[in-house]
Amino acid sequence: MGSFSIWHWLIVLLIVVMVFGTKKLKNIGADLGGAVKGFKDGMKDGGASADEGKPAAQVEQGQSAQKATIDVEAKTKG
Repeated sequence: MGSFSIWHWLIVLLIVVMVFGTKKLKNIGADLGGAVKGFKDGMKDGGASADEGKPAAQVEQGQSAQKATIDVEAKTKG
């Protein structure tokens, strides 16, 4: 009773298509895909843009400090 069979899902899909129409569902899918792509691109650019304003020496020091912190945490935990 807790799980739905394939027939239940097909009926739900048929009702959704009848209510919204295939063209609107296609547009919604394209918009959702564009939003996901934009989010992924923003996540990639966010990490790069945070380091752009700093001189290279500060970026290297920040990275080495992060590595040292991770090593210290790993040693104290285990």
